[in-house]
Amino acid sequence: MITWGISANSHDAALAVFSKDGLEFASHSERFSGIKNDAHLNFKLIDYAKQYGDPDEIIWNERPFRKTLRQLRAGQGWNYSENNIKRYLKSYGITAPVKYTSHHHSHAAAGYYTSPFRNATIVCIDSIGEFETLTVWEGNGDKLKKVWSQGYPNSVGLWYSAMTQRIGLKPNEDEYILMGMAAYGDPKRLWNDMYEMFDYVDGPDIRYKDNLHRGCKHWKPELTTEQDMFDIAAATQKTYEFTLEQILEWAKKNTKSRNLVLMGGCALNCSANHLAYKYFDDVWIMPNPGDAGSAIGAVLAQKKEHMRMPHAYLGYNIEGDYPVEEALSELKKTGIVGVANGRAEFGPRAFGNRSLLADPRGRDIKSKVNDIKKRQQFRPFAPVVLAEHASKNFKGHYNNYMQFTSKCKHPFLYPAITHVDGTSRVQTVEADGSGIRRLLERWYEETGCPMLLNTSLNIKGKPMVNDLTDAQEFAIMYTTKVCTKATDDN
Repeated sequence: MITWGISANSHDAALAVFSKDGLEFASHSERFSGIKNDAHLNFKLIDYAKQYGDPDEIIWNERPFRKTLRQLRAGQGWNYSENNIKRYLKSYGITAPVKYTSHHHSHAAAGYYTSPFRNATIVCIDSIGEFETLTVWEGNGDKLKKVWSQGYPNSVGLWYSAMTQRIGLKPNEDEYILMGMAAYGDPKRLWNDMYEMFDYVDGPDIRYKDNLHRGCKHWKPELTTEQDMFDIAAATQKTYEFTLEQILEWAKKNTKSRNLVLMGGCALNCSANHLAYKYFDDVWIMPNPGDAGSAIGAVLAQKKEHMRMPHAYLGYNIEGDYPVEEALSELKKTGIVGVANGRAEFGPRAFGNRSLLADPRGRDIKSKVNDIKKRQQFRPFAPVVLAEHASKNFKGHYNNYMQFTSKCKHPFLYPAITHVDGTSRVQTVEADGSGIRRLLERWYEETGCPMLLNTSLNIKGKPMVNDLTDAQEFAIMYTTKVCTKATDDN
């Protein structure tokens, strides 16, 4: 029995393949199409997925008719022809029977059933599903029970995206840039003015004075300078953290478990995620908590089966031994190297298999890497560190998936991975024998430095490198060596 989970036709399309042996493959459509946040399936993605077998059934991550009704309410017109999923799939040659689950149920299932927990509180915060924008669930054994639901148009995620648009960035894509900008601003300057956008806040019941679905470009039009934008970003982040605490405090009081699963696009806000530990003892965030991860969640919602997620390497495979010595040589020579090897990461972050790596000690490294990636110079970078050295260098919470920010204890030693506020989005690597682990071990042997700067192997506005052709093109276009596999003479 081959089951495909699909999230598509909105933004950031993804496909996951399950067999009788469990999860076999998961990838974003954008990696195959080359279109950032591609909303639609791709024939190359489908062909690659078919190596595991043609699908016997499809599980779709939301209920299309309810989505159509919400779009009608939002003034987007009657879009059921666009949401006719069977016809949509048929256009890609997919004719297997289709089942549906709700958007937030897919989020909750993706988080809970991949977690290490057999009981948990699950909080899902995103822009919008069909009608739901925020839900709280209880997971116990194989069962999920919804205990709270917030509905459209009141949405923390829509509000954050609207503020992203307000400062001139792209909503549903550049929210993480706003998060990085916040450290350069004064959150107190606009805090009171921003809070006036809220009509009511009581636990998870968060209401706004205006429907922000179409943005809020009208808000404070006199704020136009770069510092104004930084201050808006800072106030937005502060306000989001305040509302997140309201939600988490309510969830703690109204659910039984002290384990938390945090899901939805807002769970990618690594600057705020540490707040979860104020209210819960242990926290799990799936490596891909947004809509793309719901390709996995839709299937798990139907199966009601736990499958603890051991890693995020689920995508396209570049075969060959990890190029440890080649990458090490280039790092020692130039301080920067790309690596594209093994299975691509499923999610928005690279964990060593599709990574641009650099020496975190160089004072000019951050600028050089931002130049390669065509990014704003204020943008921060994350470290990947040997797990046994994490506590010596960082204070706070961290894990394998860069989901929390921690204070860097030695910012002057590692300026390339320390943000202006002294924090780092840390990725730890256990002694698991992986390629990135072996490279870190060799780097530490040669330099005494237990970490590397790690960012995704792409440039701004483009998806991560997927296959060998992508890797070769990146190396040529951006004059950066990209190692794909070990040479025979090592």
